[in-house]
Amino acid sequence: MTPFLRKILGMNWVLVLVMYALLIFGVFMIESAARHLPMSPENLKDFGSAGAYFAGMQKKWIAFGSLAYFGAALVDYKWIRWLGIPLYAVSLGLMVMAMQADDEVHRLSLGGLSFQPAQLGVTSGIIMIAWLMHDLPKLHRSLGNPFLRLGIIGVVSVVPFLMVMKMGDMGSALVWIPVVIVALLVSGIPFRFLSFIGFVSAGILPVLYFVILPLVSERGPDRIDLWLRMLQGQEVDIQGDGYAPHNVSMAVGKAGWKGVGWLATAEKGSLHDKKFIPHLTAHNDFIFAVIAEELGFRGALLLLGGFALLLIQGLFIGFYSRDMAGRLIVCMVIALFFAHIYENIGMCVLLMPITGIPLPLISYSGTFVVICMFLLGLVQSVWVHRHRGNPEEV
Repeated sequence: MTPFLRKILGMNWVLVLVMYALLIFGVFMIESAARHLPMSPENLKDFGSAGAYFAGMQKKWIAFGSLAYFGAALVDYKWIRWLGIPLYAVSLGLMVMAMQADDEVHRLSLGGLSFQPAQLGVTSGIIMIAWLMHDLPKLHRSLGNPFLRLGIIGVVSVVPFLMVMKMGDMGSALVWIPVVIVALLVSGIPFRFLSFIGFVSAGILPVLYFVILPLVSERGPDRIDLWLRMLQGQEVDIQGDGYAPHNVSMAVGKAGWKGVGWLATAEKGSLHDKKFIPHLTAHNDFIFAVIAEELGFRGALLLLGGFALLLIQGLFIGFYSRDMAGRLIVCMVIALFFAHIYENIGMCVLLMPITGIPLPLISYSGTFVVICMFLLGLVQSVWVHRHRGNPEEV
């Protein structure tokens, strides 16, 4: 048996099947969620509807993502982690360019591709932290000092975090928090250090909210204040700032067990068809509201079950990792996915403020689905190469 075939057969196929099941489910729902997007007459004539067009585009992104997934899975992650420094430097440079670009959501267009460099920043940060935490202690014992580890993780994460906050993308910035917490836990920082960090963070939280956040984000404080007022049952302007959270949560809450049906019309009671769910972002930020309304509680439960199985498989792979780098990669990727899932679904049911963040593997998000599949490919690589070589020599 050739090494290539041995790697293919040695994959965690539960992870593969769950990932593609979620991707297929996402394509199915994008066709409904994107049906009200404006389109050129040429594309409308060729595809029949905006939903069919964006569903077709998502299929193309999945094809690119499949190349990234199997490429990352079949290459030993000990080589991929050396991309940490160049990817990190490139992502910071692209974020600087995005801050200067004339785009409301700070996207860049390179070679015909439009993407948000904040997503690349998180990916490169994960690889960078895993590489440094694994290899630095090998150079000298003192480089494994907990204070130095704290400093490295802090610097690597805080620079892109502040840059993303400055761009006003609070959602993409917040995902750094669980990623960093998991990195600290897995890298072996003593509990007393973590407790001290927790107490200090709790103490400076008012300063961060009332002083720092207004400086780096114009919309962040207003969205959090609106969310808190809605949680307390206070009156908000549902025709103004409260329009999106009110109508999105209503669409989820009224769906019942079966929902109104896929591609349901206004006559069947679809708030999405009436465009009460913001139709320009229904296919990415608010796709869970469309899923819950059209497929009901059973559809939402099926989706959550798929995500749960994906995350559990990731933790299972992390347990069998051969070294620190593998454990860090897997656990930080799982933390990133969990943060995206929790934020996206949470803002649709008023557990979180509106942050504008895609649902992994489900939302139409262009390059983000490729990045998600690449990260899951790294997780798969940790599983495929869990027995290869001596961990001390990697």
